Amino acid sequence: MVSDEHKRVLDPEQDTAALKALTHPLRIRLLGLLRQDGPATASELAVRTGESSASTSYHLRVLAKYAFVAEAEHRDGRERRWQAVHAATAWSNKAMGATPGSRAYVSLSRRAQIQHLEASLVRHEADIADGRLGQEWVEPSGIGDLMPRLTPESLTELWQVLDRKLEELTARDAADPRAVQVVLLTAGLPLAQRDPGAEPAAPAPAGTEAEDAS
Repeated sequence: MVSDEHKRVLDPEQDTAALKALTHPLRIRLLGLLRQDGPATASELAVRTGESSASTSYHLRVLAKYAFVAEAEHRDGRERRWQAVHAATAWSNKAMGATPGSRAYVSLSRRAQIQHLEASLVRHEADIADGRLGQEWVEPSGIGDLMPRLTPESLTELWQVLDRKLEELTARDAADPRAVQVVLLTAGLPLAQRDPGAEPAAPAPAGTEAEDAS
């Protein structure tokens, strides 16, 4: 759970230029890497993204212009390090649906989150296999794709309950040396009922939990 003071809340009316700047896949990725792994230089980020340092440096300056990142520290004669200004970006889905530009950003951001999940899965599996994570993490780890039938009110309540519980657990584990960063990607995407004889709009999911973490 990210507290309000650590969020960058986007307003499609007031943040038009910032939204346009952020509607770039590499900038979203750079911002995500700084939030996940902490401060880094343009050269370090270039190695991690497969881009040139000139490219990452340029895009970091654009992110800095709109206050998404800032210099982490000053080192005389050495390359500057960058850090994320906020821990998360938030918005109102209803407000962001008002313009094509803000809708495009939301769509791009969600797809970047899915890519982040895939990359995190690869990293998680490697960390388990190489022993960087202990076996105590094997059982509680997992991905689910449940498909409950809910009303708009119930889906809203589910998000609220999850936020409260996550805030509680994060506070409880703050001082525990065993705590590690956990990628928790949640999705609530209502789907309209379709004609059973129609072609599916997307590959049919399994509809079951991948692992039982109880």
